[in-house]
This record gives sequence, structure tokens and C-alpha cells, in this order.
Amino acid sequence: MIAVLANPLYVKRDHQFNLSTTLGIPNLGRSTDTSYHRDTQTKATHPSKTEVPTTTAMAHPNAPAPPNPATNPDAADDFLLQSYTRLRHTITTTTTSSSSSREVLPSLSALATALSSLPDPTSPSYLCPLGPAKTHAHLLQTILPALNSQALSPRYFGFVTGGVLPIAEAADNLVTALDQNVQVHFPAPPPPPGSDSDGADGTAATAWAHSVCTAVEDAALRMLISLLGLDESKGDDDDEGGRWRGRTFTTGATASNMLGLACGREAVIARRLAGIGGEKKEMAVAEVGMLAACQAAGVREIQVLTSLGHSSLAKAASLVGLGHASVKEMGVAGEPWRLDLDAVEGELKRAEGEGVVSIIAVSAGEVNTGRFATNVLDMPKLRSLADRYGAWIHVDGAFGLFARALPRTDDFVSLHGNVAGLELADSIAADGHKLLNVPYDNGIFLCRDASVLTQVCSNPNAAYLASPDSPNAILSPLNVGIENSRRFRALPVYAVLLSEGREGIAAMLSRMARLAREMAAFVRDSEHYEWLPSEDASLESTFIIVLFRAKDAALNEVLVDRINATGRMFVSGTRWDGKKAVRIAVASWRVDVARDAAVMKEVLTAIAEGWR
Repeated sequence: MIAVLANPLYVKRDHQFNLSTTLGIPNLGRSTDTSYHRDTQTKATHPSKTEVPTTTAMAHPNAPAPPNPATNPDAADDFLLQSYTRLRHTITTTTTSSSSSREVLPSLSALATALSSLPDPTSPSYLCPLGPAKTHAHLLQTILPALNSQALSPRYFGFVTGGVLPIAEAADNLVTALDQNVQVHFPAPPPPPGSDSDGADGTAATAWAHSVCTAVEDAALRMLISLLGLDESKGDDDDEGGRWRGRTFTTGATASNMLGLACGREAVIARRLAGIGGEKKEMAVAEVGMLAACQAAGVREIQVLTSLGHSSLAKAASLVGLGHASVKEMGVAGEPWRLDLDAVEGELKRAEGEGVVSIIAVSAGEVNTGRFATNVLDMPKLRSLADRYGAWIHVDGAFGLFARALPRTDDFVSLHGNVAGLELADSIAADGHKLLNVPYDNGIFLCRDASVLTQVCSNPNAAYLASPDSPNAILSPLNVGIENSRRFRALPVYAVLLSEGREGIAAMLSRMARLAREMAAFVRDSEHYEWLPSEDASLESTFIIVLFRAKDAALNEVLVDRINATGRMFVSGTRWDGKKAVRIAVASWRVDVARDAAVMKEVLTAIAEGWR
């Protein structure tokens, strides 16, 4: 097992990383020196080959120009190889020789240059072919300098934005190169001669093989379920993840929340129909639509009970026909991120007699504070309430779910308590492109009842898309998700989990949490800043988010702009208790606690002391 903290690929400044070897591309006898240094203090040098015209400092002057496949179809492989090589040269230059003012955000001049270079629809040359070589040069020399460094800098703290682990980037390159459409699971090839068993995945054996991609996706999902400790109470299946037979990768937590509410909508109506002796399947929303299903079940409203739910929850409610107004706040007074179980119980009682059915949405990581809606004592109570009143429990764990993968050490006991019991939910949403540090877009959705998920997502009347009949077979992804055609987004997740294992993931998450706590302690103790939501809170309640504001009201109004203008770090603004606030979200594998805490303290101290 290779842990993040111990992997020389990620930490040694003298490590040479050959992209061609990693991608499995043969050395074609050209400029294949693809070494680069991960340490931002070491400048890489490369052999000079073909001189490339350079319009900005971002393009490497000695990077070879790629061949043109348009003039020679056989040169396609050469073009891609040289494109990868040139890209790595350019990224190396970006990360090793950039000034601190360009480390996180692009310069205004680079942005202006890129904007002015975009094709003009009124030009006679609009959509005339430029050719691969010139287009590639345009991308590297003009577009790339105008992109931010969210994946390259350890101090891009805006939103909740993960980086990209090198093994995930390599896997994603493979995804693009092979371009698998992961939609239908075909039976596995036959077993070895003399064996009487079916295919390796439980389906009837065939004499041909299509692709391993669906099996890799399912393996990655099972590994995630195990990593997050969600298999502690397994279902009837004896395999890991058996109680989460409904499982898939999505575009992100927004899509996963949409699936969670859609499944919840089906389940709560079916439970109401069962209570009055109705036909559950025939009158499902997926079959007859929302209006007819609700009328048959005697339901006049489906409500979503939550506490400071993410905005994507309301968006998902709109998309599945529930509406923004269906999302109702049930937070504890003074701690609005916490779910008030007494209020939830009261609302469930009231709703039962008024033709209202409920979905309970648990925020495992509130987006502004990073705090959690429940704790180790709450989830069993919530499960009992949901079972009593026929409600569905959905967990939005976009980033907070990964607290379950932190080490079982004393400093993380509090966080483990906050995410304990989430395995009792009916469905769970999470993001891979946040704390797991795989490329966009990558979300995760888990559902205890696969039949509900397939009812929502199956493709009817399409025999050519049919899933295998075996109950133990891998479900075809197009019948358990929103998309039919979909990218092989599982491969970077599979690669990260295989490369880093439990130990490596835990080490990476620990660094994120410790940097966040270092910053929380700084703003808490500072004469210039106020730690939110409460300066009386324990640092052990902090996972990866730090919320604060300036004590000086005038400075607070411009604090986000002042921080971002330094170019040394990037933060996003928000509002808390009616006032502006700054939010730091630590989510990159690149973070170094001592180094990055020092930079943040320098920036915040200089801004406060230089004010007025």
C-alpha cells in the first residue's frame, strides 16, 4: 500500500515522473522527457528540442511542437504523446516558476488576453479550421494562463474544491484515451474449462467479453462503502456493500441529492399506498406521474425536513417535482445546522393526519460552518421515527461523509461521533471530486433498496438495454442513474483507493483537518478576527471548514477581496447571521500544515494591520 504522506511521487522534489510510462505509451524515439517536480520550490529543466513560439511565460519555450494528425493520420499517436509531454512541461513551469502573485489566480492581463482571443462570430474566419497543432498551442499559451490553479495550488480554499491526485489524473487520462461508455453491464466471459459455475459476476456466461468497466465501477463503489464504514451492518447479501445494492457514480452531490429525493418520493408514496391497500408498483410516480400517484395514495404534499440544507437540496426538490417550498427548516435554535429531533417528531405526527408524507434530509457537513446535523445518539432515534411514520432518510454527505475515513485517534473522536449512524439512512449522497481528490465531475449515490432506484431510473421498453436477470449481477448503470451515456468516472476513484488504501486516505484527510484547525485557532485567538459560528466551540468540532469575519465592520465588507487580491490564497465569501463572512475550505491533497498555515497567518495579519 502506498500512503499519500509516504509516496515519493507526491513529496520528493527530485522524483522524476514519466507520463508516457504511467499512461502506457511507448517511447517513440522523440522528446519523451516528461519529468516534473511536485515540490513548488524546485525548477525543472528539460532538453531543448523543437522551438515553440511562446506568447506568455506560461508556455515552456523548449517543449516540442506536436505533430499534426490532420496531415498524417498515422501521426495521431505521436500528436497525443507530444501533447501530453508539452502539457506536463507547461504545468511544471506553472507550478515551479510562477511568482506568488500568480500561484492561485490568473492575472488580469492573462484573463483579458484569453477573452480577446475567443473566436469572433462576425469574423470571416469564424469556424475556419485552425488545425490541431495551432489549436493546441492556443490552449496552452492563451487559455491555460487564464485558468485558476485550483488543482495545482494547496491554498485554493474557495467553495469546497478538491485537487487531483497524480494517480487520479493518470487514470483520467486513460478514461479519455479509451472513452468507455459505461451504461450496460454485459455478462462476464465463461469460467475456466471444467468449471460448472456461471460468469465471475453471477450472470450467465457468454463466449465473448465486452468491457471490464462496469465491474471496475462496482468494485470502486464497494471499496468506498468499506472505506466509509457503511458496511458495518450488512444486508442479506454477504458481500461488502450488500445492504447498498443501489449504488452508482453521478456527476456530483447535486445529482445524487436528486436521486435521493426521487427515491424518497417513490418510497413514501408506496408506503402510504400499502397502508390503504393500494397497488404500490402500478401507482408509482415513475409509472403514472406525481399527480396520479399522490391522488391514489391520498397524499396532498411531500415535504423535505432538514437543517440548513445545501442549496442543491432545494434545486433537487424542484427538479423532482416537489418544489423549493417543500424544503422546511427543522434546526435547533441557536445551532441551526443541528436537526431538532423533537421538532421533526412533531412535524411527522402533524403530517400523518393531514395527507403529508416526509423525507428527512440530514446535512452531514453544513456548507458554511462545516458542522453536522446529527451525532451518535441522534441517528438511531431518527431511524425509529422514520420507520414509525413511513418517512425516508436521505443524507447529504458531499464532503462530511468522508469524516468517517479519518483515523480512529483521540483528536478525531468528536468528528467520528458526528458521522456515526449515517449507515442507518435509506440513501446517501457524496462527492468524489471534493475530499477524495479525483477530477470533476464525480459524485456518489447509495441506496439501501435497489428496487426503488431501478424503478425511478430504468429504461422501459428497451430490450437492447436490459440488465442481467441474475439477482447477484451488477446492475447496468443506465438503470440506476440519471444518465444513459456516461463517462468512466469510476476509474480515478478506483485508482485512488487502490493506490492509497485506508492509510493513505486517512493521512490525507488528517492533514486537511489539522490545517483547518490551525486556522480556526488563529482566528479564534486573533484580536482582529472572530471565529464563527461561536468562539466558544471546541477545535475538535472542526473538520475542513473555517468560518470567520473581521471584527472591524468596514474591513469585513472588503475582506474577501483583500485576501484574494494577494494572490497567495483564494477564499469564498458567504453570510452568517446577516453579516458578511469568509469561509476557508481545506480540500486539497497538496496541503502542508506548517507551510500553508504560515502563509494564511501572514496574509490575514498583514491585511488587518495594514487596514486604514
